[in-house]
Amino acid sequence: MASSSTPASLSEEELTLTVKWRGKEYTVRVCGDDSVSELKRRICEVTSVLPKRQKLLYPKIGNKLADDSVLLSTLPLKSSLKMTMIGTVEDDIIVDPVESPEIIDDFELGQEESVDIKDKEVNKQKLRRRANRYKIKLRTPCREGKKLLVLDIDYTLFDHRSTAENPLQLMRPYLHEFLTAAYAEYDIMIWSATSMKWVELKMEELGVLNNPNYKITALLDHLAMITVQSDSRGIFDCKPLGVIWAQLPEFYSSKNTIMFDDLRRNFVMNPQNGLTIKPFRKAHANRDSDQELVKLTQYLLAIAELDDLSTLNHNSWEFFAEDNTKRRRHA
Repeated sequence: MASSSTPASLSEEELTLTVKWRGKEYTVRVCGDDSVSELKRRICEVTSVLPKRQKLLYPKIGNKLADDSVLLSTLPLKSSLKMTMIGTVEDDIIVDPVESPEIIDDFELGQEESVDIKDKEVNKQKLRRRANRYKIKLRTPCREGKKLLVLDIDYTLFDHRSTAENPLQLMRPYLHEFLTAAYAEYDIMIWSATSMKWVELKMEELGVLNNPNYKITALLDHLAMITVQSDSRGIFDCKPLGVIWAQLPEFYSSKNTIMFDDLRRNFVMNPQNGLTIKPFRKAHANRDSDQELVKLTQYLLAIAELDDLSTLNHNSWEFFAEDNTKRRRHA
């Protein structure tokens, strides 16, 4: 990036970088408005080394590449200089997300700020780039006329912090009943902020991928996420449903999609489609009392007949589900 460029052109300029790792060279393409976090995602795509396991070395930059929130446009990166990456792929180690720092500090963005993030052109550009680069692999065909349910894993379907001899002991109660009922009206996708290896492993252990009563349409991992910036909360990752809508527009849109996640920040690019689920923690203590999926089954089936889910206020889903149950009893 030339020093004579303006900040605007710096943010829009695409840069090709060469990354050295284990004696081989890899080419990654990034933009100035990308963060270091996005650069690490690009490197992960070609090396399979997870971002959290990467240490990046580059001449005359010091420790700036250790901060995932730094924008690349602020760094003196040049295509002529090679970057070195130190890291280990998952296949060489025993990987468990328990090693990762737990995200507890979820935050509530103001409505105006959420709209601002969603409508910022820089974020729309990131979404378009992600939709073009990330390829969703369908496990089963999309079904015409069905709505779409997108589910998080950690603390939504599974308590990934507690320990147990059998993973089924950490599965959220009524998971299979919930997925079976939802499948009647919704195609189901699983989207986790972890690696695809972890997603596949946990879903197989929980018996989700080969259940005879329902099918999973697709799995998405951290590489499908984008990084956005909030004035009050800084830079963070999120799950833009636009990646799915752009690749499968004949089946899914904002009108027929709903996402469950225990972190509301994950649907900041599509807040009208997100429902914040109560996190399932301390499975051994809460397994007998957790009824979240039972209540959410009622909600999903109640709204399945609506033409446009994006007009709903999912923050009031519990009241909606309870009211619908009462009306059915008195019908």
